[in-house]
Amino acid sequence: MLLPAKAEVARQLRRYRAWERVMLASPADRTVRATFEDAGYTLCVLMGKRCAREAAEAAERYLRTSVGAYLQEQSDLPRTGSVARRGPPSSAERSPAGR
Repeated sequence: MLLPAKAEVARQLRRYRAWERVMLASPADRTVRATFEDAGYTLCVLMGKRCAREAAEAAERYLRTSVGAYLQEQSDLPRTGSVARRGPPSSAERSPAGR
């Protein structure tokens, strides 16, 4: 897994948090909202997350831990989607064509 430079993550996280404060102060300003969403998207791409809040949380975890600890933490997280089964299929799972 490739990880971004911590300096770049810190810079983008600061940018995201700054625009978040501006957006909360002026929620009706479309230019501010667009810039905030752009900052969130950039953070999502950097951190490999689909949600800006998750990306910001991941960036904060990444910045406060070592790279090895962050990778270990990421591998310990439960995966979403289908889980591959190990071992041969049970008799109920076998195809009738194979009998």
